[in-house]
Amino acid sequence: MPDLSLVALNCTLTPSPGESSSQKLLDEVLAELSAHASVTPHVVRLVDHDVRPGVEADMGAGDEWPEIRDRIRAADILVVATPTWLGHMSSVAQRMLERLDAELSETDDDGRPVMFGKVAAVVVVGNEDGAHKIVADLQQSLNDIGFSIPAQGSVYWNGEAMSGVDYKDLDKTPEPVATATATLARNTVHLAGLLGAQQYPANG
Repeated sequence: MPDLSLVALNCTLTPSPGESSSQKLLDEVLAELSAHASVTPHVVRLVDHDVRPGVEADMGAGDEWPEIRDRIRAADILVVATPTWLGHMSSVAQRMLERLDAELSETDDDGRPVMFGKVAAVVVVGNEDGAHKIVADLQQSLNDIGFSIPAQGSVYWNGEAMSGVDYKDLDKTPEPVATATATLARNTVHLAGLLGAQQYPANG
């Protein structure tokens, strides 16, 4: 069983200790990942932190992103969870991507972007449509930044349109969600293990 480090970013709009559907599904993903690898996940509910707007690694006094960034840079796996609002990812998730944009200009000693070799998975919940678009937007953005995306490296739940039922209200995990979560976990751990053993080629 591989020993992997993991950072999970919950992009809910609900501050702690409020209940979060994103956190519920994220917890299920983390439990499944732990069944395939020795991981001690560091979970960050971003809305609890002063993450300043901008596209720099450090936006100055009071900005709490630099510490979160350091954890991401040290991790093998990044898991991003977001709710669906008006068919889109949360504003917190969008800000996370904007802050990660700074990594595009950072390279390692061999000229590779610093996020090369890291694996990213995506978790989306909502009681409205939008999950496929959110997954596509997040995975493309994370891949642009340098993260590798595993096959079927996402899981989502959409409630019945206009029902008002949230994921946290469910008595049990729907079978399709559990199946997708298991696939995400297996493939994420597999890819992280491969990249840990053999990094991408050096640039130049």
